[in-house]
Amino acid sequence: MQRLTISIDDPLAEAFDDFARRHGYLNRSEAVRDLIRDRLEEERIEAAGPQFCIAAVSYVYNHHERELASRLAALQHANHDLAISTLHVHLDHDECMETLILRGALDQVRQFASSLVAERGVRHGKINLVPLERVVAAPGNHQHVHYRSRT
Repeated sequence: MQRLTISIDDPLAEAFDDFARRHGYLNRSEAVRDLIRDRLEEERIEAAGPQFCIAAVSYVYNHHERELASRLAALQHANHDLAISTLHVHLDHDECMETLILRGALDQVRQFASSLVAERGVRHGKINLVPLERVVAAPGNHQHVHYRSRT
């Protein structure tokens, strides 16, 4: 592990410390490491082209809204090859939250996730993508595909 020393002005340091506290970091180093990892991963995704990922897509919607639940289900069925699992929660009499776990090519997962969140009537949509390295192993006569985090 290497030690880096940086200098920042007081207002930026205070804002950063507030950020670290709000996000539950125990020290500045942990927060800086995560921010650097996030930014490097964003650049790697932009530069590397199609890759694989796993994603959690969460959104809230009113299930009484005209045909919205049917449209969301149709989108999920049309992309069944990307969907691993769905969690559906009834928040109250009207509101539902769904979280889908997706896996596949980054561009396909991103497009599908964005279409869900952008569907008319969906509120509070959030997409969390985690890039994965796709590893193909061929033990014996069977080929196995494994996914692992790259960072």
